[in-house]
Amino acid sequence: MTAHLMLLLTLAAVAPEQHPPLPPLLPRGSMNLPVTQISLEDYSGRWHEIARLPVYFQRKCVSEISADYRLLDDGSIEVRNRCRNRSGGVDESAGSARTTERIGALEVRFAPRWLSWFPMVWADYWVIDLDPGYHWAVVGGPSREQLWILARAPRIAPELLARLRQRAEARGYVLDALLISQPER
Repeated sequence: MTAHLMLLLTLAAVAPEQHPPLPPLLPRGSMNLPVTQISLEDYSGRWHEIARLPVYFQRKCVSEISADYRLLDDGSIEVRNRCRNRSGGVDESAGSARTTERIGALEVRFAPRWLSWFPMVWADYWVIDLDPGYHWAVVGGPSREQLWILARAPRIAPELLARLRQRAEARGYVLDALLISQPER
């Protein structure tokens, strides 16, 4: 191994972990709207749940909560959710997402495909906050009753989590019951 390579490896080992800058604070009363720019190709892939508001369909999920999104040739998105449940097993669900007329506002369903004609099986999935590098996302909807903070990594810095909470609260989300899903260090 050359001295140059050894120096690079040593510097990489002791260099402080780099975090992207925090998104700016939002003023109270900010609009609850989906993002106006999103690439579904860049959004595709695995997202880890960092935090969420309690929802009935995730009542058994306790850890290792993730969602995988895959853009299909017909423009729809395959959704696969997975979590570790209270008994230590794994719960999985498969669904589909579709775009709407609004950028950043998707609809998702986990009902069988043959029921997709029925409007009540589709739920709002608004990406309301998104890192430009697609490292984290915040998902909500028009009712402000559901919220997920997602990241590409299983953990985010506490400062980033606090900032994303502030930005959601500024949009009118009540986060008193927010469940933190990311593992502790």
